[in-house]
Formats: sequence, structure tokens, C-alpha cells
Amino acid sequence: MNAPRVGGSFAVWGGLFSTFDCTMVYVRQKEDPWNSIIAGAATGGFLQMRQGLGAASRSALFGGVLLALIEGAGIMLNKVMSAQQNFPPMEEQMPNMASVPGYPMGQLPSQAPVTMGGLGDGSSSSSWFGGLFGGGKQETGMSSGSKTEVLESFDSPSPPTFEYK
Repeated sequence: MNAPRVGGSFAVWGGLFSTFDCTMVYVRQKEDPWNSIIAGAATGGFLQMRQGLGAASRSALFGGVLLALIEGAGIMLNKVMSAQQNFPPMEEQMPNMASVPGYPMGQLPSQAPVTMGGLGDGSSSSSWFGGLFGGGKQETGMSSGSKTEVLESFDSPSPPTFEYK
């Protein structure tokens, strides 16, 4: 029976908090934890303005402290999760798979190379379909390794920063 009232109160609180938070980002021109702390205090004070100045200031103080605790916990969690952990390197040998350069799919390093013929034309190709979709074009000078190509480059700092500019 209380669900509509509780849901409505939470929606009003969330809407006011978001409004104050976005306003602080716009006014201060930076995105940091202080915006959320100030927005929490402003939301708490704004919602209790009808009860008087004392109740509004206590609610603003409580809202600011609550958001400071939440932001502090988020910062601590980020530091713990981003701390470099000194695990010993894994010395496990990976089995030969299709993505390993130099060996066709299903071929082990100790096996002789398998050649696959084309579709009746006697030509060999590196694909299973024997050049069916290649249009008869043969590539020359191919090495058994893989070729790396850079498709796009982004001018972003390393490591990436998520600061509002």
C-alpha cells in the first residue's frame, strides 16, 4: 500500500539530485565527487524547506555526509580494484589452436602440413573452399605469420582519463 508513496518520494529525490548534480557540473566546469556531495546536501535541504530552517539545515548536512560516504566508498573501491596486483606469471602452455599463426586449423606442430586442393582445378589455397570465393587470385609472398594492420588511431591519453573538459 505504501509502494506508490515510497516510489514517488524516491523519484522526486532522484530528480532533484540529478538536477543539482548537473547544475554543479555546469557551474563548476568539472566532474568530481564534490558535485555529488553538494547535490546531496542541496537535495536534502530543498526537500525539508517547508519544515523550517533548522530542519532544512540538518537534512542538508545529513544529505551531504551521506553522499560524501558514498563517494568516498566509490573512490576507495576504485583504488583497490585498480591497484596493480603482483601475481606470478602463468607458465602454462596453450594448446595449438586455429588462431595460432603458422599452423592451419586442426594441425599440430608435429604433423606434416596438409594441402587442400581447389574445386577440381588442381590449385591449392589456404582456405577450406580452395579459392572458391577468391576469384582465382593467388597471393604471392605470403609468410606463415599473421599480418597486423592498424585500422584506426585515437588521440587518447594512456591510461584514459574520464575528466570533463
